[in-house]
This record gives sequence, C-alpha cells and structure tokens, in this order.
Amino acid sequence: MSEMRQTLEDSARKVFPNWEAARDASDAWAQVAQLGWFMVGVPEKIGGLGLGDEGLAIIFAELGRALVPGPVLTQFLVIEALVAGAPFEERDGLLERAMSGEIMTASLAIGGRSSEAVMDADKASHILLRREDVVALISQDGAQVKARETWDVSRRLFDVAVVDDAQRYVVARGQKAAQLNDRLDTLLCIALAGDALGGARAALGLTLDHLKGRSQFDRPLAMFQALKHRVADLKMMIDTADAFYADRTSQSLTALEAGELKNFCCAVYRDTVEDAIQLHGGVGLTTEYAIHRFFKRAFLNCALGGDADYWNERAGRAAMAESQAKA
Repeated sequence: MSEMRQTLEDSARKVFPNWEAARDASDAWAQVAQLGWFMVGVPEKIGGLGLGDEGLAIIFAELGRALVPGPVLTQFLVIEALVAGAPFEERDGLLERAMSGEIMTASLAIGGRSSEAVMDADKASHILLRREDVVALISQDGAQVKARETWDVSRRLFDVAVVDDAQRYVVARGQKAAQLNDRLDTLLCIALAGDALGGARAALGLTLDHLKGRSQFDRPLAMFQALKHRVADLKMMIDTADAFYADRTSQSLTALEAGELKNFCCAVYRDTVEDAIQLHGGVGLTTEYAIHRFFKRAFLNCALGGDADYWNERAGRAAMAESQAKA
C-alpha cells in the first residue's frame, strides 16, 4: 500500500503541484484522464487497475489538495455503477468511454436523489439516474438541466429533470438497485472525505507560507508563539484525521460508516479553513488570497453527500434500532 500511495501521490504532484496548476477545468480533466485515474477502482479483468477503495482514497485526497475542478468525483460514481451493476449489451463500451475521459455525471446528493446537485450536467454525454428501485444511465439529450449557483466556483451544479422518453440503460432494479445505491453513497462519502483532508492539508500549507512571509514588529508572524500553537493544533488534527481515513478506507465500509467518516473529515476541513482565515488576519480582503477558495470548497463539502445533521440522525436511528433489537 505504501508503494502504491507514493506512486499515485508523486504522479499527482508532478501534474498538479498546487491549486493554480489545476485551475483550468478542461486541462485538469484531460490530465486526470491521461494519468489513468478513472481506471483505478475498476477490476483488472474488465480493463482497470484493480486498486480498489484504497487507491481511490489517495486520488480523492489529491483532488482536494489541488482543488481540481470539474465533475471528476461524479465520473467515479458513474464508473462504479457500471462496474457494480448488472451487465448489459452496451456496458463495456460505455465503461471504456468513461474510463478514457468522456464526461458522464451523477448527483452529489445521496439516497437516490439524482435531480439535485448534478455536476456539469450540461457537458455530460450521460447522467446517472438514481431512484430507490432503479439505477439507470440517461442520455443527456433526454434531460432538462438548470444551473444552480454555488460559492465553490470549481464545481458547477445543476438541477436535472428527466423526460419520460429519454434513452436509458438500466443498471440495476429492485433490491439490487437499493444495494447499488448504498454502494454509491458509500463511495461518494469516501470521495468527499478524501477531498476534505487533501484540502485541509493544502490550506494549512498556504497558511504556513503566509505566516513565514508576512512580518509584524520586524519579525515573521511564524515566530509568534501563540500562532505556532494554533498551527500545531491544526496539524495534529489533520494528521489524526488522515490516519483515521487511511485506516477506514482500507476496510469494507457500509454507507453509514462512510457517512460518519465524511462527517468527521469535513468537520476537520471546515475547522481548519476557519482558523486559516483568522491566521491570514490583517490582509484586507481575503478573496485576494487563495485561502478563500479552500474555505468555500470546505463548506460545500459539508453540505454535499448529506450534512452533519443527516448523518448524525441516521447514526442515532441505527443505534436505537440496534438497542431495541437486543431488548
């Protein structure tokens, strides 16, 4: 695992050394496809690299570190649906096209609500439709899309309405659709958790650079003990979350477990960027500095894939049901 992680991280940091290198969405998308990242989670027997969730977790963190724009996360959801769903005649061709970089998208909402928060729906050839009893890939021609404004300019979100006669490829029905939706919810939460940790670490790095380069009373801000303590606390918090994330993604998670992981990692990201903004104090307009981009992404991550209230309620209900079953 350590060798695989090093290889993936090295390749990511050569192509995306920082957020500015990934700022152009079209160029970043081409680079991701060229690196073969869309093949990472696909089993080798059907043309992928077979690195599973562990490999995907590393990629998700690198995407967050560089603030990679575009519908990269949702592309992984479509690919997972094609891999885990029932085979159909056109499946292999669609999967090959998705792995090579043809844009296919899905919702960043959970529980089968595919009409909400669909990334780059206007550019995708296909949109993954998720309902409780059916999961299908819809041709973009059969969907009406409406842009939704967000803080995070690196993500373009749309509301989608599917027309009745839209061309569709059914991936799963009935109970199998419910199981596939759970798997897609799990992967989405792992992706957002990784994106959060990568972003938190990059935001801390930007803050350290700022503290080293800005002076007060003829001394760099990094020399003030109170600021050193705050930065040390942030680093310890991120390192702890990173170790937890690596441990959890090496296991097979349920949707609830992945949701709790996402909840925790996104809270770390939010707390980090809030402190980072304070540590950038005295700079006038924060929008003149890169840190505001991480701030906005952090808060959108908290909302996507189910917010803290949603996952806390699900965890509470699950604990209550387990307690009643034992009574």
